[in-house]
Amino acid sequence: MAFSQIRMRLAACLLNISEGRRKDIVERIAKAAVYQDNGQDYPQGTVLNIFSDYDYNRSVITIAASVDRIANCVVSACKEAFQSIDMAAHVGVHPRLGAVDLVPIYPLSDVDVEECGMVAQKIADNLALSVPGCSIFLFGQADLPNRKSLVQRRKEVGWFNRRTFSAASVEPDVGSAPTSKYGLTGVGASPYVMNCNVTIDTQDLAAAKEIASSIRGSSPGGLKGVESMAFPHKGQIEIACNVESFDNHGNQLAMYEGSGFISYSILGKTYYYVSPQLIEASIKKLSRDRGISTIGTALVGFTPDECMRCAAYALRKRIGEFWRIRGGIFM
Repeated sequence: MAFSQIRMRLAACLLNISEGRRKDIVERIAKAAVYQDNGQDYPQGTVLNIFSDYDYNRSVITIAASVDRIANCVVSACKEAFQSIDMAAHVGVHPRLGAVDLVPIYPLSDVDVEECGMVAQKIADNLALSVPGCSIFLFGQADLPNRKSLVQRRKEVGWFNRRTFSAASVEPDVGSAPTSKYGLTGVGASPYVMNCNVTIDTQDLAAAKEIASSIRGSSPGGLKGVESMAFPHKGQIEIACNVESFDNHGNQLAMYEGSGFISYSILGKTYYYVSPQLIEASIKKLSRDRGISTIGTALVGFTPDECMRCAAYALRKRIGEFWRIRGGIFM
């Protein structure tokens, strides 16, 4: 079913939390998004998927709701996460800054990214009021007037190098200075970003970093919209990719068709993203050139179209814990 056939005004949040080892806590956070703390026994939104990784000690919880309700769902989940996770005791190989590490809001249907930016700002303000001591930086459409990307903001606060990160040097956009328990949380909005991870059969981190750099959209010959990093994972190395949706600003809209990019439309605007198949093929070739084989590919959650269709179905059927039907993934 095409996006244009769905009249529900839907948004999603791929909530990144710094907990991937205690399943009971992760599911309690997910349930808080669905039922919130108002005593209602019917779902206000739906959790479509839970993806947790033990080595990373990180989970991605896919929350979807109407754009009018998504803020309440996300704030409720974040409050439970802040209460349950202590960053001072956190250990994991994935870079992280906060107990609630990332709160991105994405449009799914009949909602534009500007409105999602306003929702993200509302979430940031509500968290600052309801969780004293939390510290928030804004990115994307929530970072007005600059609209700096998540990558830019993370570099500014030192996300890529924990050894040089200093909480004392951070001036949050919303809330107080970072604390050892809560850390620093990114809240923002952009077109949909999915996660695609490819495992390669090596322990050579330097070679893996070269591969990750080669496919990055910022590199010559890289894949547009892709951000990538390499991490040790279960005795091998995983190339973890953020795959951003992007528009082409009305110019040569068909240039990506049939080239490994997939398109979708929201409110008449066409977006593109790199297919997981192209990412996998690119990493496989770069690995093979170095005498390294690939093990497998994992899509964390959904493509944009899959997320929209599952959200529409779950919300119409009032299925709050959709991940139980689909099956959450604990690695």
